[in-house]
Amino acid sequence: MSTIEHAGDLPAWAALVVSFFLVVGAGLALIGTIGFARLPTFYERIHAPTLGTSWGTGGIVMASMIFFTVLATRPVVHEILIGIFVTVTTPVTLMLLARAALHRDRAEGNPDVPPAAAEEPEAGEGQPTAGV
Repeated sequence: MSTIEHAGDLPAWAALVVSFFLVVGAGLALIGTIGFARLPTFYERIHAPTLGTSWGTGGIVMASMIFFTVLATRPVVHEILIGIFVTVTTPVTLMLLARAALHRDRAEGNPDVPPAAAEEPEAGEGQPTAGV
């Protein structure tokens, strides 16, 4: 029989903790989804689901770890890999999407987007360097 078929054997304290983390994780994911639907600009819209995904996944991963650790009577921590991958990839995806949108908006001449920062010229020979 699989571990799921023994879910009725889960102690009450563990069921409460697992339920708490599932509700918190699902709630955070829901908040991110609502933010995605309600926020007005693209730049604001990509921020809410990023936080909801990261923290929501954390709650669900924690619930899964507790559930399977208690039922298997041994530490089950391979879900940590899921949390690490989500934590690393979500912000990178946010930055890539934001930079692509910013580049597109600047190329189209959107007045709502600040201009690119002016780059400082490199100090050549004979030119003083900053801070000297």
